[in-house]
Amino acid sequence: MHIGKYIDLVHRTEKDLVDAFKVVAKAHRDEVDIEQTCLLLSSWSQQLAQIMEPVANRYNKENDKEPDRLTKTLLKKARKGSMAMLRDLHDLYLIVNEVLVCCTILKQGGTALADEELVAVCEEIEQQTTRQSSWLMTRMKSAAPQTLIVAKP
Repeated sequence: MHIGKYIDLVHRTEKDLVDAFKVVAKAHRDEVDIEQTCLLLSSWSQQLAQIMEPVANRYNKENDKEPDRLTKTLLKKARKGSMAMLRDLHDLYLIVNEVLVCCTILKQGGTALADEELVAVCEEIEQQTTRQSSWLMTRMKSAAPQTLIVAKP
């Protein structure tokens, strides 16, 4: 049974998101909405990782380096400037959607196993992660015109 691999993917990627949102918040403090919202979304990921913990403890987790590799590849260091902010939001969006994809797959496994607790946890993660994804997309759309077409001074 390989369900432990996806439990580990979701659990560790949520933990990675806690730190990733904080990195972006710190790097873009001059954008108050970025700082405050990223800190809020980081706290959501912390809560989601915590609600996944009991489920993860019931199954044999199979370690997988994908979440760590993805986060370290996308958010290597804090960047500055409007283009950097757009790229950082883009990176967060990709990581958040990694959670959504993995959680969808995991929920299918939980349904097949008739594990109501696992399915309920996946639904909670999907709901909050969809909200994170939606905010990130909206903020990228807002930043893109100014960032992409306004000439540098």
